[in-house]
Amino acid sequence: MIAPATSNLPAAALSGMTRLLKLLPWLVVAGLPLALPGYEPLATQVFVMILFALSLDLLVGYAGIVTLGHAGLFGMGGYAAGILSVHGITDPLVTVIFAMMVAAFTGLVFGIAMLRTKGLTLLMLTMASAALLYEIANKATGLTGGEDGLVGVSFTPLLGMFAFDFRGKTAFFYSLTALFLAFTFVQALINSPFGWSLRGIRENDARMAAIGCPIMQRRIIAYVISSALAGLAGALQAQTTQYVALHSLSFDLSGNILIMLILGGSGRLYGAFIGCPAFMFAQDQLAKQDPANWFLGLGLILIAFVMLAPGGILGIAERTVAAVKTWRRA
Repeated sequence: MIAPATSNLPAAALSGMTRLLKLLPWLVVAGLPLALPGYEPLATQVFVMILFALSLDLLVGYAGIVTLGHAGLFGMGGYAAGILSVHGITDPLVTVIFAMMVAAFTGLVFGIAMLRTKGLTLLMLTMASAALLYEIANKATGLTGGEDGLVGVSFTPLLGMFAFDFRGKTAFFYSLTALFLAFTFVQALINSPFGWSLRGIRENDARMAAIGCPIMQRRIIAYVISSALAGLAGALQAQTTQYVALHSLSFDLSGNILIMLILGGSGRLYGAFIGCPAFMFAQDQLAKQDPANWFLGLGLILIAFVMLAPGGILGIAERTVAAVKTWRRA
């Protein structure tokens, strides 16, 4: 039997090749402005939504905390960055850090109040938390702009050198870098003992409590981390569009981001990367075909996925690969 050629390679070389292969998709995406010039603003919005869905996946896919109010944390990040900018603090990195802190603190407060409950009660409380933040932002017109949104948002050049221009190249690479760093962090987190404990809590919290795992503490920590990442996404949205809309706190956005995650496949880390572009592409194409009734087509697609592919697009891919392997062995 002939051994694979890679078996003769030193372990360091194999490790280096593995890291390069993992970086390859990111390098390909970074080259998109060369292949598809003019699509940078659209790609930036996709990156922001992927980051937002990734933050939700930490809760839904790994900790088993289903929420319909995650947009409240996204919007808090956006308003925190935008309000800071309007009041003269316009450094992008300073405002994004502040936005993450505000979102994390909001998540801590709501998490302590909500995570003692489960099931439908928890779901309703997450909706109520987002609705509360929405109404506060709607009424505080002097601070947030209310229904008109927060205008006059502007930021100084990133690192003092790269201005946010109309073509969106700075925003493209800035958002892509933030997404890469967030993904690397989440990947390390879910593969750590803490991440495995979240899986255990998701599967059987009573058994995890019996072996001494601090259930409430772990759930709150996960909620705070997820909130900070959602705040980061909201801040990126504010910085790259230079506008914060009341919609960023809405129930519609919470529902859409959950649908994106389920469409791609929750609890699989890469589900956000598949579901968000697929949802946005389907939304765009259906709206072009029938601007008045495109929600009907989207609803039928989602029902089909829920009924026939509960694991989302990645679930289909996993089952296909497993079937091919079984066929080859046979």
